[in-house]
Amino acid sequence: MKTLADLKKIREKAQQEMKLRSSNTRIKIVIGMGTSGIATGAREVMKTIMDEVASRQLSDVIVTQTGEKGLSSMEPVVDIIEEGKPTITYGNMTAEKARKMMAEHVVNGKLVNDYVVAQN
Repeated sequence: MKTLADLKKIREKAQQEMKLRSSNTRIKIVIGMGTSGIATGAREVMKTIMDEVASRQLSDVIVTQTGEKGLSSMEPVVDIIEEGKPTITYGNMTAEKARKMMAEHVVNGKLVNDYVVAQN
């Protein structure tokens, strides 16, 4: 059986997660996690991005995943979606490239043009 303190911690964690889901997010990061993405390292890329969000305490960034995006030759792909701006798709991502993308684009607002494969 859980103690009152354990239940309080669970409630606080759930409230924090709900706050992140319902609050206005500045950036939505979508990682392609179809079979070709996974085969080329999308899981590692996603883990790196989530670690960066956590370590930088980016409460206005949400990370999610999608299936195949039709860019199998450029997998893993990552979309950066900001309201009022074109969606930026980064391709051939690695953990190292994901860290650079997080630092330069997500934190500082500068595109990493070497990794961009599409702008919509």
